[in-house]
Amino acid sequence: MTFDTSLKLIIPGAAGLVGQNLIIALKDKGYKNIVAIDKHPDNTEILRELHPDIEIIEADISYPGDWQKACAGGDVLIMLQAQIGAKSSAPFIRNNNESTRLMLETAKKESIPYIVHISSSVVESVADDNYTNTKKSQEEMVRRCGIEHCILRPTLMFGWFDRKHLGWLSRFMKKVPVFPIPGDGRYMRQPLYVQDFCNIIVACLALRPKNEIFNITGLENVDYVDIIKTIKKTVKSRTLILHIPYTLFWLLLKIYAVFDSDPPFTAEQLKALVARDEFEVIPWGEIFAVQPTPFARAIEQTYGDNKYSDIILKF
Repeated sequence: MTFDTSLKLIIPGAAGLVGQNLIIALKDKGYKNIVAIDKHPDNTEILRELHPDIEIIEADISYPGDWQKACAGGDVLIMLQAQIGAKSSAPFIRNNNESTRLMLETAKKESIPYIVHISSSVVESVADDNYTNTKKSQEEMVRRCGIEHCILRPTLMFGWFDRKHLGWLSRFMKKVPVFPIPGDGRYMRQPLYVQDFCNIIVACLALRPKNEIFNITGLENVDYVDIIKTIKKTVKSRTLILHIPYTLFWLLLKIYAVFDSDPPFTAEQLKALVARDEFEVIPWGEIFAVQPTPFARAIEQTYGDNKYSDIILKF
C-alpha cells in the first residue's frame, strides 16, 4: 500500500477510545496534517498534551461553529463521534444523528471527497435501544450522502484509553473485593482490539474502498466471564468473581443510575450483553493487510505496563 501522508484528515470524535489510538497510529505512519475535533474538555486536553503538533479543536459538532472553517481543504473525513451510553434518548439523537447531519453538510460544502465512517456491529443486532437505533440512522445518512465513502462496523472494542467497557471493568475490579457477573456469564462476545481496528482505518486511506461496508469483528469468540477472568489475571486483581441473578444485576444498575448522571454501564447495555448476537467474520486481516493480535496478547498489551496504561479518559 502507498500512503499519501500529505493528506489533510478531519477527525470528529477524536478524543475518545478510537480517536486517541488512531492519532497514534496515523502519526506512526507519518500523517501530520490532522484536524482533531471533540467536545469533551478533559479528554480533548489529554489529546492536546499528547499531541501538541496537530490541530485540536474543542467543539460540539452538533451545532454550527468555527470548527467548520477548519474543515476547509480536507481530503478525508474520518467520522468517529458517537454517543454510546446515556439514560435518555436525547444525547443519542444529538450526538449520533444531529452531529452527523451537520458534519455531512459541512463536508459537502468544503468538497471533502472521501469519508471513512465508523458505524457499529449493532446495526445488525437484535437489540432495540437508543444506541442501536441512532447508529442505524447515522449509517443510513452516510450511505445516502452522495460522497464516496466506506463504512466500518466494529464489534465491542478495547485497548488503550478505554474509559468504558473493559477499561472501566478493569479499574472497577481493582477497587472492590467482589466483582458481580450477571447469570452464568456465558454471553459470547467478539471483542476487537482497537489498535487492530485503527490499522484498518489507516489502510482505508490508501485502499479507498468505494461505497463498501465491512463488518470488522473480533476473530475470537470469548464468553463475557472469560474476558473478566483474563483481565483479572493480567491486572493481578484479588477480587472475588460472584455470579448473581440477571434480574438482581439489572436492578442494581437501575439504582446506580439514579445517583450517576452518566453511568459507565447501563441496564440497556446489560440487555445488549445478553442478546447473544453473533456477527459476521470476514478475513479483514487479508483485506486490509493487517496482522490480527491474539486476544490474550492484546489484553496484556492493554492492561500491562505501558506509557498509556495510566491515562484514563473522563466520562
